[in-house]
Amino acid sequence: MSDIILYDLPSKQGTCWSFNPWKTRLALNFKGLDYKTVWIEYPDIKPTFSPEIPPNAPPDTPYTIPALRLSPTGLIMHSRAIAAQLEELHPEPSLHLDSPILAQVYAIQAKHIAPLYGLWMPLVSTNLLNPRSKEYFDRTREEGEGISLPELLAKTEKREEEAWESAREGLRELGALLEENTKGPYFMGDVVSYADLVVLSWLQFYRCIDKERLFDKAVKIEPSFSTLYEAGKQWLKRDDY
Repeated sequence: MSDIILYDLPSKQGTCWSFNPWKTRLALNFKGLDYKTVWIEYPDIKPTFSPEIPPNAPPDTPYTIPALRLSPTGLIMHSRAIAAQLEELHPEPSLHLDSPILAQVYAIQAKHIAPLYGLWMPLVSTNLLNPRSKEYFDRTREEGEGISLPELLAKTEKREEEAWESAREGLRELGALLEENTKGPYFMGDVVSYADLVVLSWLQFYRCIDKERLFDKAVKIEPSFSTLYEAGKQWLKRDDY
């Protein structure tokens, strides 16, 4: 049995779907590490982790997925901290966490993810979540937004083209960064790095939520993402255990 346990959010399809857990799952798959997945519904995250580890520092949510149990370090939350620990314990193949490209990817991604928030957030609830997680997700997001997720979706749909126009700049900027190294298909040419896994994570996130409405539109705006996605498919295959 593996001594690595990945705590992930389940979908009603029985597969990994969420952006941040995909970063960790991709890192594990890329490094070829054996691991076991334990699925945790949203309302069970805090009760599962709080007896063992302190909460994340504000403004982060106190207890989050992904979490990884590693020997000898124990339980770790937060995809960036997990990536650093994996790199320290299992340095090959490298994630190249010191690459300046990674910081650029992080800086750009909010420019395209945030404008589409009112679209993908409600669709996560309707298309992916099991009943227990859906109730928790809907309630906590409504508390934060001040409106229900169906109302948020309806509001966003009235300006959906405008939302995509706002996202276009970030998508194009990220695509330009990807195309700077003409050797491709990765940000570092033929060398895979964590920056690639971050982008693959949100591409798969969009594909899981609504392929036609999110993934296909993003790839149409920036075709280089399709090339990256095809190159990274091998690490996306393990999504349900």
